[in-house]
Amino acid sequence: MTISKLPDGRYLVDVRPQGRDGKRLRKRFSTKSEAQQYERWAVASFHNKDWQERPADRRPLSELIDIWYQLKGQMMKSASNTHNKLKAIDERLGFPRADKIDKKMIANYRASRFEAGRKANTINREISAVCAVFGALIESGHYHGKNPFSELKKMKITQTEMGFLSKAEISALLSLLPIGEKLAAELSLSTGARWGEVMKLTSTRIAHSRVTFLDTKNGKNRTVPISQRLESELQKRPSGLVFSGVDYSLIREALKEAAPNLPKGQAVHALRHTFASHFVMNGGNILALQKILGHATIQQTMVYAHLAPDFLQEAIQFNPLSESFHHD
Repeated sequence: MTISKLPDGRYLVDVRPQGRDGKRLRKRFSTKSEAQQYERWAVASFHNKDWQERPADRRPLSELIDIWYQLKGQMMKSASNTHNKLKAIDERLGFPRADKIDKKMIANYRASRFEAGRKANTINREISAVCAVFGALIESGHYHGKNPFSELKKMKITQTEMGFLSKAEISALLSLLPIGEKLAAELSLSTGARWGEVMKLTSTRIAHSRVTFLDTKNGKNRTVPISQRLESELQKRPSGLVFSGVDYSLIREALKEAAPNLPKGQAVHALRHTFASHFVMNGGNILALQKILGHATIQQTMVYAHLAPDFLQEAIQFNPLSESFHHD
């Protein structure tokens, strides 16, 4: 028996995965479940027949997710949300063993999610999350099989329309909002900040006509200049969280009234799109916009490029029917 209970209540794993003459592994755990997980990992990871393939990993996906969480997941910014998402995926897959996950299972999962009304981008993120679990376990030596998700192509994503408010709609929106909600909307419209960044802004991050957003989506701090008027208004707010008590639902409903033709599902994120769209339409530099928005790659920012006043103007100047090519 490789697992035994110790007098202090812990459990000892004592196993030789490579046989009598092989390496002896001894490790103590506070629970029997952890001991059993370690034993299965040891048996799957070590054997003395190097010319043969390692045995198929029969551990359940749920166990691999838990190991991944201990090794890496708990250190992520969105640790709890990602862990819960992975457990939900495992449940929808039917709690499979690792050796039973194949392309057919994954394809069926994607099809069922699509039929349930989930967008391709959402499905791709779910598949990528599980793929990352296997990748991390392989890298750390806790899984020796092939990543079943590694060769799967992502679903094609249809580029969705990004709505933004006109100047008249911006004025209408701000006129509908109470003071706190209005100032929060103005900050997003003035800096392109995500709503979550606005809500986490503290009074200590407003100084010298600049605001600094911490704990952003990509983990990097971002500082954006603001007008003196806006800085003055922000400094009148309570110390600590600047927008504590601001009602998200009020802004969402005001947006529907002021700009009823906005694409569905964008809600207050349309404020960020509005900043970026007007920035480009007014002649702003696309590289500067990337830094202001905090995009990791310029490709993310290029979705606004078509709004630039001179975008693709060469098509008029250099086409074969252009007057510049006509000679007497």
